[in-house]
Amino acid sequence: MSTLEHAPEGAVEVDPDEVVDRLGDRVIGRDEHVNAPAVIIRPDEVVDTLTVMRDEFGFDLLSCVTAEQFPDRYESIYHLKQYADPTTEFSIVVPTDRDHPQSQSAASVYETANWHEREAYDLIGIEYQDHPDLKRILLPDTWTGHPLTDDYNQDKPQVVAYEAHENPLLDHTEGAESDTILLNMGPHHPATHGVLHLKVTLDGEQVADVEPDIGYLHRCEEQMCQQGTYRHQIMPYPDRWDYASAGLINEWAYARAAEDLAEIEVPEYAQVIRTMGAELSRMAAHFLALGTFVLDVYGEFNALSMYAIRDREKVQKILEDLTGQRLMFNYLRLGGVAWDIPEPREEFFENVKKFTDEELPASMDEVHDLLTDNEIFQLRCVGTGVLEREVAKQYGAGGPVARASGIDTDLRRDDPYGIYDQLDWEVITDDAGDVYSRVLVRVREVEQSAKIVRQCVDLLEDWPEDEREIQSNVPRTLKPDPDRRVYRAVEGAKGELGIYIRADGTDKPGRFKIRSPCFCNLSTLPEMAEGEFIPDLIASLGSIDIILGEVDR
Repeated sequence: MSTLEHAPEGAVEVDPDEVVDRLGDRVIGRDEHVNAPAVIIRPDEVVDTLTVMRDEFGFDLLSCVTAEQFPDRYESIYHLKQYADPTTEFSIVVPTDRDHPQSQSAASVYETANWHEREAYDLIGIEYQDHPDLKRILLPDTWTGHPLTDDYNQDKPQVVAYEAHENPLLDHTEGAESDTILLNMGPHHPATHGVLHLKVTLDGEQVADVEPDIGYLHRCEEQMCQQGTYRHQIMPYPDRWDYASAGLINEWAYARAAEDLAEIEVPEYAQVIRTMGAELSRMAAHFLALGTFVLDVYGEFNALSMYAIRDREKVQKILEDLTGQRLMFNYLRLGGVAWDIPEPREEFFENVKKFTDEELPASMDEVHDLLTDNEIFQLRCVGTGVLEREVAKQYGAGGPVARASGIDTDLRRDDPYGIYDQLDWEVITDDAGDVYSRVLVRVREVEQSAKIVRQCVDLLEDWPEDEREIQSNVPRTLKPDPDRRVYRAVEGAKGELGIYIRADGTDKPGRFKIRSPCFCNLSTLPEMAEGEFIPDLIASLGSIDIILGEVDR
């Protein structure tokens, strides 16, 4: 945990000893993770402990909940941060009995815990008492067993029975004039941006309730990473999480966690290349989000959606020149990058500068002329799908979704990595919290990403040839010390993309957990949609910019 000499506005300095003294008998042990101090508490003291951490020590962000199984116990780890200063971190570890894994739910303290604890219950089997809706979230309700436990029989046939879904508000109609109906949207629907099922309850024409039903695209990414070696076999997988061209950012999330776990230094030259590549990925992802969102609100292909795909194609061409791939890059390596800037270097740099200096400014003018200044677009988006600032915090929202609700947060600035702290750029925020704000934040972030890319090009052009070190000397086989733990995150295209790794002394992780920003952001949809109409629900969903491959993992 960093010691703040000049704490950011709203940040609270935290002394681990003071935390232990304040928590008193709730604490049964202490630990030290690579990224943060940790305390071990009794499973019946979760609510009181987290309430103290939130209200008295300023931990207003529950980043992630990681569940693990050990030979003698289960554990839930609550990764706490402060929005004002994400480098101030703390871990609350909750062990439970092996035979009866039960602990208090944290959902009454952080709404983020609702979905995270459901996932932990679904895959590992920990029961969270007083959880508001403890049921499976990725697997069907009729599934037998918990796939991440050591006694799970993966060869056992599963019978998924058809169940009649009743209207959840059937008994809550008010008066003779009120009537509700359950509308199933998806899982195969062009406006759900993937295989997503929305259970929408309508009261007349207004949305009374919406329940996102996920899990149709679950691909066992965490399990596959646990079966791969740190050095060679894990890196190709992150590209497949947020597959909207954000692969280099995904790769960096894993690299940052593994490099801290194994104490690997990255040469500054490679950091510059990583920063440039990550911002190109962010631009491509935002262009796709913009183009598909226009389809959501207009309902047809039009000029702006085609313009967005055109500009994304230009970015993809640059990424293809850099990495050799258009989508699944596999370009980063632990300790650096796979190879240097392609030859001839001057031609590559000229292509990038032509895009950032000439083509992109004209494209952004078109976006503002055809979209943000468009009266019809404003009527559809302004005041629609409002997510209030404090509600967004409760759900652990991040990225453009959080920044559009007035939360001034960005890990590139607040928890610097790469060379972001050496460059001139701004964090874009808006305070309306509506659909229009979320679109506007992404448009302006593209401009800031271009500014970062341009500065990286200037640095790379002037870099002395004999100092272009692309990788540090990394052992061929990595075996971090047993029980060494780390949680590290980067600013993904959608928000905080975090990785938790626990080493077990082998060349493979003992536990690998992905903190998906899309997972947290999607959970805010009911807050945006209640009281709106069906077209507004579509606009709200599109403005979140989810990728189901990352939601389900």
